[in-house]
Amino acid sequence: MSAQHEIDERTNLTSNNKFELLLFWLGEAQHSDHRELFGINVFKVREILVMPTVVAVAGSLPNMLGVANIRGQIIPVIDLPAAVGCRPRNGLQILLVTEYARSTQGFAVEEVDEIVRLDWGQVLPAEASSAGGMVTSIARLDGNVDNTRLAQVLDVEHILRSAWPTHEADVNPATIGPALLLPPGTVILAADDSAFARTLIESGLAAMQAPFIMTKSGKEAWEMLESISDSMVAEGKSIKDKVSLVLTDLEMPEMDGFTLTRKIKQDPRFSTIPVIIHSSLSGTANEALVQKVGADAYVAKFVAEDLAATIRKVLAR
Repeated sequence: MSAQHEIDERTNLTSNNKFELLLFWLGEAQHSDHRELFGINVFKVREILVMPTVVAVAGSLPNMLGVANIRGQIIPVIDLPAAVGCRPRNGLQILLVTEYARSTQGFAVEEVDEIVRLDWGQVLPAEASSAGGMVTSIARLDGNVDNTRLAQVLDVEHILRSAWPTHEADVNPATIGPALLLPPGTVILAADDSAFARTLIESGLAAMQAPFIMTKSGKEAWEMLESISDSMVAEGKSIKDKVSLVLTDLEMPEMDGFTLTRKIKQDPRFSTIPVIIHSSLSGTANEALVQKVGADAYVAKFVAEDLAATIRKVLAR
């Protein structure tokens, strides 16, 4: 797919709060003989391969199978069923080569099912269900109907950190710069559906001494903006007296970050509020879309210093 074609495809989808989900099987859940269906956003998948030769690396952590040579690039391969506690019936037959958060990696899975096009409204936060941990949301594949097929949308950021834990602090106050001087009484409104990502963002904003309100989806952030606006109007003030900046992820249940940004920029009440998109989705297509929906900046997850620098740059304009 050419870069321009990918940009056009993404534009068509995000204009309608839609996305494409790659569905795959990881095997049977613990204490069950039922196979579980999982999914990740198609635009994070670079290619799908029959399982290549994987070379075990001495001293690897339990969920690391090793490394594989894919088109001249040595990439780490993660045993995805093991990471989420499933047991493959038929072995690890497929490798998903993905790009997340500035890196390329391979996820070994049992079997690929299909690609489905969904509205983000068909996707509910996992925290509203019995899921948790490695899952951000639950997709209702057939819509809001009884007995719909369900797929668990994985929190890949959490899985990657579990595969490569670090002993260094994610946020170093000594390198994050001075305290962020927001107008008195104002906050940063942030939205991210990953509990792991929210923890990192909260740590980064706290290190900058920036007051914030954290939400778990684009829909929740939009409703928070409207509620704050109503409160400010009742006091004879504007939304800018309370919200200095919006920081949003892209992939979120119910309403994605592109739709949230577009709604903010098209609403006279909110259009002057700066919006920064903070996402593990990277590449030309995403950066072009960031400009198209009117966001003020894009920053890839997660480097605290880069996030801090981007926030300062946008607020200084």
